[in-house]
Amino acid sequence: MSWLDNSVHHHGRFSLGVKSTSVEPEINLIPFIDVLLVVLIFLMISTTFTRYQELAITLPTANGSASQSAVKQIHIAVSRDGRFAINGKVTDRSQLINGLSTLNKDNAIQVNIDADARAPHQAVMSALEAARDANLSNIVFSSQTTKK
Repeated sequence: MSWLDNSVHHHGRFSLGVKSTSVEPEINLIPFIDVLLVVLIFLMISTTFTRYQELAITLPTANGSASQSAVKQIHIAVSRDGRFAINGKVTDRSQLINGLSTLNKDNAIQVNIDADARAPHQAVMSALEAARDANLSNIVFSSQTTKK
């Protein structure tokens, strides 16, 4: 017998002495995962830097002062019948802006609006508009606290 007789298999195929095994192709996922992680890290880093570049802010500088001066206050009283008083001096609506403008000598002025609880809303709005027209922006409302 020859070598041909030894290599005949049951299925009628011939081989040269090598056993025939079926090998299924495999896809190696580890390099694919490595590449995806590198791309993910790159996107995370570049997105963070882009966000900070879009802000384009300039931070303010400050000198440490020993103490701040007390804030000058202007009191506007609004009565329940809609009358006005600036620092205790009664004035009418037309003179409200002029009175506030004469008192506005610097920007560190705080305006306190002392409105009666039953004062008309239009009178309170007139006081706010007068403060705005006099270029006063630090405006607060006074209120009473209830004791329990």
